[in-house]
Parts: sequence; C-alpha cells; structure tokens
Amino acid sequence: MTGSRTVVKRLGAVIVFLFLASCSGIGGGPAADRTKGLDGFTPEQIYQRAEFELNRGRTDDAAWYFSEIERLYPYSSWAKRALIMQAFSYHKGQDYENSRSTAQRYLDFYPTDEDAAYAQYLLALSYYDQIDEVGRDQGLTFQALQELRKVIEVYPDSEYATSAMLKFDLAFDHLAAKEMEVGRYYLRRKNYAAAIKRFRSVVEDYQTTSHTPEALYRLIEAYLSLGLLKEAQTAGAILGYNYRSSPWYKEGYDLLMGKGLKLTPYSGNWLAQIYRQSIKGEWL
Repeated sequence: MTGSRTVVKRLGAVIVFLFLASCSGIGGGPAADRTKGLDGFTPEQIYQRAEFELNRGRTDDAAWYFSEIERLYPYSSWAKRALIMQAFSYHKGQDYENSRSTAQRYLDFYPTDEDAAYAQYLLALSYYDQIDEVGRDQGLTFQALQELRKVIEVYPDSEYATSAMLKFDLAFDHLAAKEMEVGRYYLRRKNYAAAIKRFRSVVEDYQTTSHTPEALYRLIEAYLSLGLLKEAQTAGAILGYNYRSSPWYKEGYDLLMGKGLKLTPYSGNWLAQIYRQSIKGEWL
C-alpha cells in the first residue's frame, strides 16, 4: 500500500513537471494555455508555472498565470497570494498602470491582510519609479508622495516604512529641485518677481530639502536686482545663521558685503517671519 502511494506521488510530480515543460517548450507556452485554458490544473500548479515565467523574466506571462488563479479559484488562499504576485509581476515588467490597479484591488479586497502594507508600497512605487528628470511634469511626484505617506502613516511598523520614508524625502527634494530650476530660468531672464515666487516656495514649503541654501542665495540676488535691500539682507541673515557651512553662504556674504550691506534681519517682510520661526523658534 505504501509503495502504491509513493508511485502516485511520483506520478503527480511527473505531471507537474510535464505541465511546466510543455508550456515552456516549442509549441506550448502562455499563448497555447490562453487558448485551451487551465481548468484542469490545481492552483498550486498554475502558481508554480507563474513563478517559472517570472524567474525567466516573462513578467506579462507570469501576471497572466497569476490572474488565472484568481479567476479559477477566486476564494482560495492561492488567489490572495496570486493577486499580490500579479501586482509585483506587472511592476517588475514596468507595467505601472496595471501594477497600480492590481495593488489597489488587493487593498480593496484584503485591507487588513499581512501583505496589505506591501500592496500599498507597490502602489506608491508605481508612481515613484516613473519620476523622471526634473524638467518633466511633476504630477507623478505628487502622486508618489501621497501614496508613500500612506505607507508611513498606515503601516508605520511594516518593513516597508523605512524605505517609504527615504523615498518620500527624495521625492520631496525632487519637487524642490523643480522649483529651483524654474526660478533660475526666470532669474536669468530678469523676471525677478516670478523668480522670487519660486525661491520663496522652496524656503517656505521645502525648507527641509538640500535646495534651501541656494534658494536663499538666489533671493539675495533677486532682491538686490530689485533694490529691495532689507529683504536681501534678511535672506542673508537666515543663510548665515542656518547654513554657514554651505558654499552658498560665502557667495551670499560676498555679494552683500560687496555692496556695503550686512547680513541683518529686518521686520516687515515675509522673510522676517521665517527668521523668527527658524532662528528664534517663534512659531505662533
């Protein structure tokens, strides 16, 4: 009796092997499977096939196999596993739109599941990994920030929270870089009011990024060009107090001193409020 059970187990293993081999060999593959269907196979067998396709870089085929598990066995534990793997397969293949929609579907169906944090992280990555060079539209960056924030706030104890925080900071810095690029563009063309608006945004909204010292220096340049000396000196005071080790401090110091001006804060302008907040701690 024991011998017959062993034979049955070996026969089952052979069937799985033949299934994988036939699908990957000549005349088989996903195209043939999509035609004939997979109704005769267990969810575990289909899952193994999906992993096989994923491991050899055929992410679209892997996603299809994972989706078949969900279709054929919708209420099984395999369906849940397959759904998150489907989102992962799409993301690995850089099909970000499908990855995003699949991850969102996972969150809709299994919001409290242990893999929900990963689904939210994948959703955020579907935006983050599309963030291109600074010159492009930054709508995706805003979307990435929103979804990364959810990982941080909803799943603070997950293994993805730290990575999400790092990527959040990088995306935030990316937005500041965009503002700086536009501000420098206006400054070169002597459109000082427009330039100041961009640099002010960096100082007020992105003051924790690496671009703040340069933004303050550019404000000194723009305000001096407009003859607004008190504003230029106040920007210099903030730069000197908070970023003395930055090369932009020396640039700002030399620029102001070259005109006989000091790095002195003056009241009555928006920079005075920044000075009070960041240096004196007067937030109210």
